[in-house]
Amino acid sequence: MVEIEVVKADKKNNKLTILLKKSDASFVNAVRRAISENVPTMAIEDVEIRKNSSVLYDEVIAHRLGLVPLTTDLESYNLPAKCKCNGEGCASCQVKLTLEAEGPGVVTASEIKSKDPKIKPVFPETPIVKLLKGQKVELEATAILGTGNVHSKWNPAHVWYKHRPVVKIGNVKEPYRVVEACPPGVFEIKNGKLVANEEKLLTVDLAGLAEEASKGEVTMEKSDDFVMFIESFGQLNCKEILEQAVKALDENTEEFEKLLKEAEAKE
Repeated sequence: MVEIEVVKADKKNNKLTILLKKSDASFVNAVRRAISENVPTMAIEDVEIRKNSSVLYDEVIAHRLGLVPLTTDLESYNLPAKCKCNGEGCASCQVKLTLEAEGPGVVTASEIKSKDPKIKPVFPETPIVKLLKGQKVELEATAILGTGNVHSKWNPAHVWYKHRPVVKIGNVKEPYRVVEACPPGVFEIKNGKLVANEEKLLTVDLAGLAEEASKGEVTMEKSDDFVMFIESFGQLNCKEILEQAVKALDENTEEFEKLLKEAEAKE
């Protein structure tokens, strides 16, 4: 049974570090891929540009809008393929957004108006286009739920992992050199001896700094545990992202078992 321990989380739960014990690389990587590829988020898919006298082509503005992260309400919206409308478009699987702006000035994501107040740009100050005096942009966009395996604009987070580092400290003659060479708080000197902060070691990459500064007396080894880092892009918080990733893993496993049984029945 895999054990999960929260190492560090920020107040808004947009950055999360977890420790996975009794696991292996294949499972941890499956979780990583489920987060990147199978967690649904909201993003702009279609753009109808009615006026555009800016320096940017219509396609460039549409592309920039598609990459604007939008807050996501998974309770109110369905993936188009799983919606009752069969993907034709309805209030349960899409939301309309509009943008009307006139120069001079920089048009930002804060000027995008949504029909649903729960679906809005995560970062209001994101620049869309710069307009000169007299230039205008007027458009209507459609946002839908999607997943990262279709397009990266639906990716909910940056996620990566590493083996849990294990430090071994030998006879370090000049411990202060190791303390100075490494990130603050990773090593300290107690009673004249070099001591490592295990929690800090989980969240930094020493890249050989300790080994070099200690002339080989400090060595880093890999354990069988893994440290996973999740940084949300803001559509969902890390807790929601992990819950959806686990749900997706369960669904994928059930689908695989079903296909396997069908294949065995044909033999």
